[in-house]
Parts: sequence; structure tokens; C-alpha cells
Amino acid sequence: MIALGLLIIALGAFCQSSCYVPINKIRSWSWESYWIVQGLFAWLILPFCGALLAVPEGHSLAELFLRDMASTWLTIGFGVLWGIGGLTFGLSMRYLGVALGQSIALGTCAGLGTILGPVVLNCLYPDQGMLATLTGAVITGVVITLLGIAIIGIAGSMKASSLSEEEKKSAVKDFNFPKGIAVALLCGLMSACFAIGLAVGGEIRFDNVNPMYETLPATFLVTLGGFVSNAAYCFFQNSRNNTWSDYGKREVLGNNLIFCLIAGALWYSQFFGLSLGKGFLTGTPVLLAFAWCILMALNVVFSNLWGIILKEWKGCSKKTITVLTIGIVVLIISTFLPQII
Repeated sequence: MIALGLLIIALGAFCQSSCYVPINKIRSWSWESYWIVQGLFAWLILPFCGALLAVPEGHSLAELFLRDMASTWLTIGFGVLWGIGGLTFGLSMRYLGVALGQSIALGTCAGLGTILGPVVLNCLYPDQGMLATLTGAVITGVVITLLGIAIIGIAGSMKASSLSEEEKKSAVKDFNFPKGIAVALLCGLMSACFAIGLAVGGEIRFDNVNPMYETLPATFLVTLGGFVSNAAYCFFQNSRNNTWSDYGKREVLGNNLIFCLIAGALWYSQFFGLSLGKGFLTGTPVLLAFAWCILMALNVVFSNLWGIILKEWKGCSKKTITVLTIGIVVLIISTFLPQII
């Protein structure tokens, strides 16, 4: 059962790491237009449908959310903060590429999300003893994960110093290592608010719901908050750049909606898979507490594999590729380490 849970989480991570591939098929739309349209599917429609799986017959999501308005709004609030991280996530891809950008951003998100969730809950509800979930095995897993991320970061630095400007641009058009690192670290910090939101909204669920579905209502609240902050920024950019006309381009509308839907479905798969996978890990508290870090670590592994496929590491020395490979292996080890300790 544990292996099945980890496999489901891994499948979700693979889907998330693949979500930028269909975006490349979107034509004649500005960044802000396709970003918010794929977000409509990724952060509103699909999470809402997922949340309905956790609603027993005769009940509704509105009933659930109104039952504890304080937790509902707090969860949405952390979603708004996570949404800001989502905006910078796109910029980290722009300046560092899929592989390195996701590695730094998601690595920071992995460590902070795992640790800050129980810390924030302990501040809000000190009587629940949530800090007890941060066992030595969990902390060790986080440290090993961050070590893997650091190694991949070193590989990225080696790439930046070894390639000519022309080679960098051929792999990643707007490659800028210093700016990309700063943006990716900020992204990781803000993106960790997703895990905090899930922790805060942990009790927003109906009793006797299948454990595989119980976190999906909280997931919807977090993504709802993220949609709000992303929509505000994207619509501002539409006005600033006079790109409102993108949505009316009938010749590409069908194509772009299809690929935005595919991208959104792939992105949401990571959290749908996280919820399903955790349902098989309920008997192992350590892996349950470490599940967020596992998801982010696997996201990094698969994003780097996509980076290799997309030739973002083309032209790098064998030494750089070796360092990258070591980082990926360390991340894979970190996924299973807490269960072994």
C-alpha cells in the first residue's frame, strides 16, 4: 500500500513537470493571457470538481466552507500568497529554464512547506502539539532534499559560467542566472504557503470521508486564493500591454483552450495525486508528514529530465552533467529515506 501511495504521488509529479510542454503549443497569445486561462482550469474548474469527490450525498461544499469561516478565509489567504509565488514561478522558468528554475523554486518550497506547515499550526493551535510531527526522520529527509537541490544549483552555476551567451540563449532564450536565482528563491518561499494552507485547512472536511479525498476541499480553497492573485496581475498586464484582444482571436481560440486545459489538468494532477497518495500513507506518520517534500522532490527530478529532453543542458561539460545527475540521485534517495530511518 505504501508503494502504491508513493507511485500515485510520483505520477502526479510527472504530470506537473510536464505541464509546460503543452503551453509551448499555444499560439498568438501573450504570457498573461495564456497564464490566466490555463489557471482557470488548473486553479478553479478542476480543483472544484475534485473537491466534490469529498462531499457526501445530501451535502454541499458551501455547507462545509460556511461551517468554519475563520479556517476557510485563512486557507484562502495563504492561497493568495501562494499565488504570488506562482507568478514568480513562471519568471523563474523564463530566466533559468524548466530544469533549473523548477529545481531551485520547488526545492525551497519543499523544505519550507514541510516545516512551516506544522510551525504555523502550532502558533494558531498550540494545544494540538503539531510540532511533534517534525520528527528526526522528517527533518533529515528535508535536509537531504535541500542537499540535492543545492547540488543541482551548483550544476546550474557551472552551466552559467561555462557556456557562451549565445549558447545560453539557444537553450533558454532569456537566461539570466543571478536574476533567475533571486526570483526562484522568492517563488519557493511564497509557494510554501500552499502547504501551509493545506495544513490550516486540514479540518475542512466532512466526517467519514474517504482519506484519499479529504484534503481536496482545502486544495480548492488554496487554489481559489491563488487564482485571485494571479487574475489581478494578469488582467493588469492585459490592460497595460493592450492584450485583451488575445481572448477574441477566433483563429487560435480553440487550439489555445485545448492546450490550456491540458496544461491545467497536468498541473492539478500533482495535488490530486498527493491527496490520493496520502490516503495510502495513513499508517506511516513519517511519510504522511513528509509527503509534501516527496512531491516537490519528484517534481524537481522529472523537471530536470524534461530539461534534458528539451536540450536545456546542451553544450554543458560532462562534469556539469555528472553533478546534475548526482543531485537527481540524491533527491530520489531523499524520497525514500525517512521510511528507512
